[in-house]
Parts: sequence; structure tokens; C-alpha cells
Amino acid sequence: MSRNLKLGIFGFGVVGQGLYHVLEETKGIKAEILKICVKNKQKKRPLPMEYFTYKKEDILENPEVDVVLELIDDPKAAFEIVTAALKKGKAVVTANKKMVADHMTELYELQKEYNAPLLYEGACCASIPIIRNLEEYYDNDLLSAVEGIFNGSTNYILTKVFSEQKSFGEALTEAQELGYAETDPSLDIEGFDAKYKLCIILTHAFGLFVNPDDIFNYGIQNISEFDIKIARERGYKIKLVAKSRKIDDKVIAMVMPQFVSDKSELYKVEREFNGVIVEGAFSEHQFFIGKGAGGYPTGSAVLSDISALTYNYMYEYKKTKQVADLELSSDYEIIIYLRFDNQSIINKDDFNLILEEYKALENHYVIGKINFSKLVGSKWLSNPNINIILMENGNENHC
Repeated sequence: MSRNLKLGIFGFGVVGQGLYHVLEETKGIKAEILKICVKNKQKKRPLPMEYFTYKKEDILENPEVDVVLELIDDPKAAFEIVTAALKKGKAVVTANKKMVADHMTELYELQKEYNAPLLYEGACCASIPIIRNLEEYYDNDLLSAVEGIFNGSTNYILTKVFSEQKSFGEALTEAQELGYAETDPSLDIEGFDAKYKLCIILTHAFGLFVNPDDIFNYGIQNISEFDIKIARERGYKIKLVAKSRKIDDKVIAMVMPQFVSDKSELYKVEREFNGVIVEGAFSEHQFFIGKGAGGYPTGSAVLSDISALTYNYMYEYKKTKQVADLELSSDYEIIIYLRFDNQSIINKDDFNLILEEYKALENHYVIGKINFSKLVGSKWLSNPNINIILMENGNENHC
């Protein structure tokens, strides 16, 4: 039997307003907004002012509020709000992927200690219900891999580059104007946003609690016209791909740009859409696609969490109880494309095997096999005149 919920919302930006509109148009969920806590007293609001407050206590100390919705940008303030609400036994819904990824272990323990649910479907891949599927549908499947395009902003930029021949700068500006990328886009284009989502997925897919600093991320910021030309000549697109794979008692995880051919489902994932591939022993190969950026897609995920709470739903974190002695590993081999402008900064002995080499006046590249641990510690990563792209299926023969 579902119950009526009283909601207190922190933040009324793109996601908060998207949630308000989808909540207004949805008649099946028994939920009512009591208060919305915001910071800016001068900003004009699209709702009557009696909805709004500037004091967090009006939500956290209100016994009528059943569910606290944390929809702000600041991860530190978000953590304070979420922990305070959980300690009062209130259910919490958040879409803050950095906050959840940074504090996953603490949040897991708080939920157990206070028997209060924390749901965060909106923190991963927006409209794709990947966390709920990992929790419920794949709860007893022996998963071997979860990977995909987890960031709609970078995918929008790369789509514009490959489909409309726009420059990287033009595509980035357009993504910012549409609200898909922030004014400071570094979290997206350098792969941090996708990494935070991958950390969360690792907990629900494999039962691993991982510090984001332990996950390798390398973004699309150094992609050049030469790299794009090489991709087109070979029938590839470049996508920013988050990857995780279980091999025996080890899990590998990374975020990197990757050459993707038309044999992959990710090849056709365009614009602000996300795509997630799940591989399991019993379910085998599954593919999910949906919008990964924007107020309505994320708002719909938050709405789904609210709906689940009307039935007293909680994550059970089943994988954490099923797998013992599983650990993150960087001891495996990958195949990369390495483009550079100066031969002297590349030591070919770093590669286990050179598969292809190209030399020209301005651009050179090497395609070869390399130990992932060597790449993680490489000085190449900080050089803006170098770019690294994972070859398709370039991490299949590892460990």
C-alpha cells in the first residue's frame, strides 16, 4: 500500500524545476511539496513565495517532512544536508553524484544505523534506471562488466564534432548555451563526472566501495583535428567511455576516450543521450539507452525515487554481501592510440608491443599494448600536446 509523502526540497535550479514540472503532470504519485530551501533572496521564482524558505531548519526540523530532496550543486553542503536528514530518520533523494561517490561508505553506514533510505537514481545516467536494475534485476546475476557513455555533455560535444563537422570549441559553446555543459566544463570533458557515476555503479554492480581518487580518468580535452581525421578514416567515432570489468577476484575500472566502431551499440548513442552495456553470466548482454542530461530526464529519475519511497523502498546493497575479497586492480594490459608532437617525449620501451607507428612533420602516433599501471603513472597525462585514446576492445586481454 502506497503512502502520501510530504516533500522538502533543497535547491530549485534545472533539476529542481524539472522535478516540479514532472511532479505536477504525474497524477499517480501521492506527494506534496511543503517547502523549497534556496539561497538567493533576490532571484525571481516561478512559484508563489510561500513555497520558499532560506532556512534549512524549516525542512530538516519539520516533523511533517517525510522526504528530503537534495538538488543543489555544492557537494560539501549537500553531504551536510543528507547526513542531517538521515540522522533524523528522514528518507532522502539526491542527484549529486560527486557527493555520493566521495562518501559512499559513510552514507551506506548511516542508512543502516538510522534505518533511513537514501536513493540516488538521478545521480547516474539521468533517465536510465541503471541503479535500480543493478539492485533488483541483476541482484543475483554474476556480472562481468558494466560500461558505457555516462556523460551527456561530452557525448553531445562529440556528436557535433563527428556528425556536423563542428570544431571542438564550437561544440562546447553550443553545449553550454543549451545547459548541457557548465560554464566551467572541466568536470565533464576531463572525465570526472563519468568517474563519479562509475564509482556508484561499482558498489551496486560488484559490491565495491571505491574512492574516486583510485579510479583513472582521462578526458576528451586534448582531442585534435588529427585524431578526428584518424577516427573517420577508420570508420570510428570517439566516445568518452566509462568501463568496469570483473576478472576473477579483481575489478578494473577507468574513464577514457575510446575509438568505437559501428559494431558497438555505443556508436549510435548520440547528442545528450547515455548508453549502458551490462554483461552477466545469466542475463548475458543487455543495452540501455536514454537521455543523460537536462532537467526533465534527471527530474524523472528523482520522481521515480520518490515513487519508490511511497512503498518504503530501500537499496539493499546485495552485492556487498555476496562477494568477498574483491579488489580494484591496475595490473592488466590495454591497447592505446598515443598521438604526440615530439619524438623525444615518448619512450617506446614503455610499450609491451608496438602494433602500428606513424611519423609526420607535426603529428606522430603509436598504437600499442601497454600495462595500465604504467599509463596511470605516466607524464604523458599532463602534456596538452599528447592525446591518448583506448582502442576498441583494447582492454579485453588483461590481468
